[in-house]
Amino acid sequence: MKNKSSFYDNKIVFKPWGYEYVVYRNANHLSVTLLNINYNKTTSLHCHPLKKSGFILLEGEALFQLGLRKKNTELHSSPAKRMIARGLFHSIKSVSKNGLLALEFETPVNKNDLVRFKDSYGREKKSYEGKKFTKAIESKFIKFKSPKLGKKQIYKIGKSNVALEVHKNFVKLLKNKNTTIFAILDGSISDNKGRNVLSYGDITKTDN
Repeated sequence: MKNKSSFYDNKIVFKPWGYEYVVYRNANHLSVTLLNINYNKTTSLHCHPLKKSGFILLEGEALFQLGLRKKNTELHSSPAKRMIARGLFHSIKSVSKNGLLALEFETPVNKNDLVRFKDSYGREKKSYEGKKFTKAIESKFIKFKSPKLGKKQIYKIGKSNVALEVHKNFVKLLKNKNTTIFAILDGSISDNKGRNVLSYGDITKTDN
């Protein structure tokens, strides 16, 4: 089934705080978006009622507001990760002079699953940006290719290296540093009873 959000697969979406575009998509299960947030700019305070989301910071520092109270904030320096529960209002502010680069993981794919509560740019209660805020992506922008078993892909984004790999077990994964961050693009990690522990869009570290 084709998802309406596929319109954005090859588009840059311009925001008052910078821009974003989809770097990878796994059917309707998962989309990975690269966010470029300019210094001292912030996203709207918003939530996604139906989908889970998570972030990997690749360059810069981010101030997360979690919930409706301004005092509920967390400061994260790249490389770092932060999962966001369904329905949790949140915003991200770039506090780095060179801006912030982050990957956002959303599952399932639905750009219209968005509730904006507060916004510095007058977008309260408005839906996701439409066609007039987009432009066809240029070849210079990074797009992830679907990973294949035995073929490691490495992408340099900001100050971080992002690798796409296929694994059938933990043998090679556990050789990474304890601080290495992983996100699941496809498949799942199950316990010995066959119950999924981690799946599409979940973000974790080696030592977990």
